Amino acid sequence: MSAIPLTALLPAPVEPQQFKVHFAVWNKEKYPIDVLATNQEEWQGWNSWRGTNDDFNRPFIFSLAQDKHDSTLWLFGGIWQVLERRPQPQAFSYSVALREDLMGPFIRRLYIRHKLTGRNIRRKMENELPTMTVSSILEEPFAGDPFPGHDRINHTLADLQAVVGQARADWRIALESMKGVYVIHDRETGQRYVGSAYGDIGIWQRWSTYANNLHGGNVGLRDLVDQKGEEWFRTNMQFALLEYWSMRTDDEHVLERESYWKDVLHARSLGHNKN
Repeated sequence: MSAIPLTALLPAPVEPQQFKVHFAVWNKEKYPIDVLATNQEEWQGWNSWRGTNDDFNRPFIFSLAQDKHDSTLWLFGGIWQVLERRPQPQAFSYSVALREDLMGPFIRRLYIRHKLTGRNIRRKMENELPTMTVSSILEEPFAGDPFPGHDRINHTLADLQAVVGQARADWRIALESMKGVYVIHDRETGQRYVGSAYGDIGIWQRWSTYANNLHGGNVGLRDLVDQKGEEWFRTNMQFALLEYWSMRTDDEHVLERESYWKDVLHARSLGHNKN
């Protein structure tokens, strides 16, 4: 079947020449799709920011947030009317207001397919519109990545920070009553850190500590944060569960399995474990 052009969903008054499309991408700190899902005020800030140039120099902004897993997928973030432009660069120099009357029901539900070429992320709508198509429309507004299953977790620390920041109920319920052994994988060097959650601390609480302070209190990981920097650590360190059990599981068994995985993965001799 042929793709549905985005023009089929645009309201009648929309004239592309009145719009700039904002293709929001990862800003080396946060993913725009997570911001759009969790913090409307912060998302408005993404559409109020002026860089070096006066990019939002038209009446409206058609805002899109790039999907974390597919660079050609964009989640619709609303149509913003530019009320005021101030000349100060590198500041929140645009005053914008969300136009709920223009495609409001599609916010956080409409996925658009578009392959972006080049580095410019603020573009004239008439130039991009011919190749923008409807990918899907969600039944409910996007609220972040759903829990994938205990055996399918393969997420960066930045991903976990977004999940913890959202207090995602599906993730929390699945992990808070589980003990387990996990691995944190350094994607650049292949080195690993093996840790565990036991006692009264479930996996959710243990991983929440990483989300809050990055290193989880571990000496080897703290040193790595100091060496590489917080942003590198957030985007490069990847989490996965190796084994998981109910909270009734004896702590000695958890610690035995943690030691086993440290040996198997050479986490002490070649990785980031110090014990």
